[in-house]
Amino acid sequence: MSLKILTRDVPPRSAWALEQAGIHPLLSRLFAARGIVSPEELDDGLAKLLAPTTLKGSQEAASLLADAIAANKRLCIVADYDCDGATACAVGVRGLRMLGANNVSYIVPDRVVDGYGLTAPIADRVKQSGADVLITVDNGIASMEGVAQAQALGLQVLVTDHHLPAATLPTAEVIVNPNQPGCEFESKSLAGVGVMFYVLLALRAALRQRGIFSAESQPKLDALLPLVALGTVADVVKLDNNNRRLVAQGLKRIRAGSIPAGMLALFKAAGREAKVATTFDFGFALGPRINAAGRLSDMTLGIECLITDDTARADELARQLDAINRERRDIEGDMRQQAMEIAESLFDDSDEPPPAICVFDPDFHEGVVGIVASRIKDKFHRPCFVFAASNAPGKEHELKGSGRSIPGFHLRDALDLMAKKHPHILLRFGGHAMAAGCTIEEEHLELFESCFMEVAAALMSPATLQRKLETDGPLDAQYRRVEFIDVMHKEVWGQGFAPPVFSEELEVVSQRLVGEKHLALKLKHQGQPVDGIWFGRIEPLPARVKLAFRLDVDEWQGQKRVRFMVEAADI
Repeated sequence: MSLKILTRDVPPRSAWALEQAGIHPLLSRLFAARGIVSPEELDDGLAKLLAPTTLKGSQEAASLLADAIAANKRLCIVADYDCDGATACAVGVRGLRMLGANNVSYIVPDRVVDGYGLTAPIADRVKQSGADVLITVDNGIASMEGVAQAQALGLQVLVTDHHLPAATLPTAEVIVNPNQPGCEFESKSLAGVGVMFYVLLALRAALRQRGIFSAESQPKLDALLPLVALGTVADVVKLDNNNRRLVAQGLKRIRAGSIPAGMLALFKAAGREAKVATTFDFGFALGPRINAAGRLSDMTLGIECLITDDTARADELARQLDAINRERRDIEGDMRQQAMEIAESLFDDSDEPPPAICVFDPDFHEGVVGIVASRIKDKFHRPCFVFAASNAPGKEHELKGSGRSIPGFHLRDALDLMAKKHPHILLRFGGHAMAAGCTIEEEHLELFESCFMEVAAALMSPATLQRKLETDGPLDAQYRRVEFIDVMHKEVWGQGFAPPVFSEELEVVSQRLVGEKHLALKLKHQGQPVDGIWFGRIEPLPARVKLAFRLDVDEWQGQKRVRFMVEAADI
């Protein structure tokens, strides 16, 4: 498939203003290209965080929790089984205990048996555990039945979530969600862990007002920011100014050694250094290891790892999570190959892929369908759903699907449209613009596929279907230095604030395959030799070619060298 390499515009006035404020010239250019217009936006001080007061429901949540703590009520958190849910749960448990709650427990649904969110059976389990108050984190906004059941059992329900709500909201005592109607909180991209952190900030303020704490004696909730940073990056939410501040603050503490035992153990298990932690470590090392527990095993492992302060236990749990992640990689590798073959069989080599791709095989594992959907979406630049048969008792006739989308196609809205056209087609669905999930009857798979195609074809223009890669244009040779790359990696990059990718015409001096699936390159950049690697590429490149590349540092025998990580070619 052809790819168009584009160069971002750099507003000269913004770049100049940033440079005048003492920001590195290249960083000034990169920030200006990502919409930063003033140095104030880059101020990551805690004082610059949005106030909790504008987050609808946060004050009511604070009152409910302050009353519950005063009455020594038992609180139970119902978490989601991904990294955002696990970190939100750990932040909730740790934060509530810091603020005086003596009885805080949690329940995390099983992906296979329970499925997503607060269901009626989960509400029953919370009641049986002896709880008085049920708090959801990273779920609950679509849990009409679960909330109703919890309330019927006499539980108070506080929903904290960030997913997009449906037309009807659950009847919970309090809902905190920046995306609910009437919420004026500016950051609509807050992750589930961010919402829980903000609820704790509001609760601490309420306890100060009640005279429980003074400004001097109040617990320092900033100790929770490493967990907030991890969940925010791992959930791939947009890194707007507020989220970037949360992540930057978390990273500062990690690098300074203020880090929960479990996170430190995960850094070790992944062979990474906490003192030079970056957002890439969250996205590619810690996040996947936590997520693996929810995909293949029990997310309790991931949550316990993040809650414990016992170093030996943290190390043991991190090793278990690392082993589960290796197993996840093996399963995913086999499944990805199979799914790719199915996807490729849907169209001829000479044709463009269809507007949307839908893949199912009875042997697929439901824990990794999301990752595989992401890989197919990346390869073909099409919205994609991957389905697996449900292993839940009595649900063998159901398929669970996970979808990933491309810019310009809102996946949750597409599912909503499909549900309106064919009311019986989706048993359950929910999610965001770029990622969503649903459950269908196996007999409706063909109908789902044709309906998904139809909606995709109707809503996407040829321009949306054209694969594009935005880059930062040519790299000035003076910045091809290890020291600069270290400076650049320390910044907060991620969704909506893309990591720097440069592009220009390079000379390919030599190329060879390594490990049968990667292209090792000797390149010339502006007349100077530089090593390059293109992971997952086996086709040879012409002698001169426009490449898009990230900067990386390769360490060999104690020597650090600059390496270009090639992302794409304009051929």
